[in-house]
Order: sequence, then structure tokens, then C-alpha cells
Amino acid sequence: MCGLIVVEDDDRRLEDDLPSRQGRVLFAFLVVNRGRLTPRSEIIDALWPTGGPADADGALNALLSRLRRALGSERIDGRNTVRLVLDDDTVVDLESADEAIRRAESAVALTQWERAWAASLVTMFVARRGFLPGEDAPWIDGVRRHLDELYIRSLETYGTAGLGLGGTELAAARSAGQMLVDLVPLRESGHRLLMRVLEAEGNPAEALGLYERLRCLLRDELGVAPSEASQQLYASLLG
Repeated sequence: MCGLIVVEDDDRRLEDDLPSRQGRVLFAFLVVNRGRLTPRSEIIDALWPTGGPADADGALNALLSRLRRALGSERIDGRNTVRLVLDDDTVVDLESADEAIRRAESAVALTQWERAWAASLVTMFVARRGFLPGEDAPWIDGVRRHLDELYIRSLETYGTAGLGLGGTELAAARSAGQMLVDLVPLRESGHRLLMRVLEAEGNPAEALGLYERLRCLLRDELGVAPSEASQQLYASLLG
């Protein structure tokens, strides 16, 4: 689903059989919502958020018929409500990214750095590919926001795992921390990660300077002080 849509059924590639641009959007919507029966009215709103054809119900029928021909009639279930039926062993990259970040965060909590490093990469590679480029709808924006959050969380776990592994992985951890600071400057976790990496690399003064920049940023933007976790890290650096 992320990046270019690819549909594989055993050794067959089916994405070129999807019916038109609107058919691809419909397919993506049904994949994202495959765990439930979706009312036709919701699907129509998803396909034509700013107003659709005069006979939107008929247009949806035509798209569903063409989708059934492309995927197999057994894959599209329901009439008044619609659901995409996929095999139990189907792999969807969006779902894999969600599952992988849970594994990564659990591994970080258990200080299992290699497991966290590998799982975070799965989420990172999926999340950064984007979703339905060129399309615009509220539900699409929601998926994109979710992917953005997954990407941030994957950077956090990847950087933390790299810090835990140490050695040659410190450079990757520093890069992840810097990306977090650049992407979400008000999110303190990135600053703390980068401070810990700088300390591990033997640059505590630079880490203290980063804390001071964080303190000024939070004061100027939000009128607040750094969190207790950030202050404790700062105190440990001073010590």
C-alpha cells in the first residue's frame, strides 16, 4: 500500500488489473478497512470527498464490479456494506509496520537491542514511502498522519537500539537523533537520544549545549521547562 501499490496473489501480479485511478483508491480504502463491513455511504464519501457524480451509487457499483473481476468475486463481500476478504496469511505492509513498531518498542523496554534494531527498520522502510501520492481525502490524510507517527517512533527505537549496541552503530543512532530533532523539535525524546549519543561519543559539552537549546526552544515556543526526564539527563551529564 505504501509507495507504488503492488498486489501479489501467489506468483501473479494484479495491480495493473485494478480499475482506473479511482479503482485503486477504492482498493486502498478497502484494504485499510478490511477488518470491518463498511457502509456504502462511507465508501462514497471516501471516494468523492468534495462531491461525486450525480449517480454516485451507480458509479460505486461499476467500480466494485470491475474490482471483483480483477481480484475474484469472492474477495468483495457484501452489498449494502462492503468488505475486502483476504486470506489469513495475507501480508499488508501497513499492518506489518504497526506490528513491527510494537515489537521494536517492546524489545527496547527489554533492552534487546538487536531485536529492536531489526524491527524498527521494518517500520521505517514502510512509513517513509508515503501513501497514495497525488490523492486527497480526509481518510487518506489520516493514514498519512499515522505513517508520520510510525516513522517518528521507528526513528526513536532505531536510535535507541543503536545507542544500546554501541560501537559502529553510534553513528546511525546520532543520525536518527538529529533527524528527530529536525522533524519534531518540540518532541523531547529526540533531544534526549541525541544527548545520550553525544555523551557516548565523548562529547558531553556538546550534549549540554543541546539541552540549553532545547530549554530555550520550549521556553520561547510553549512557555514551559523541559520535562523531568530531560532535566535528569542534564543533571547526570553535569555530574
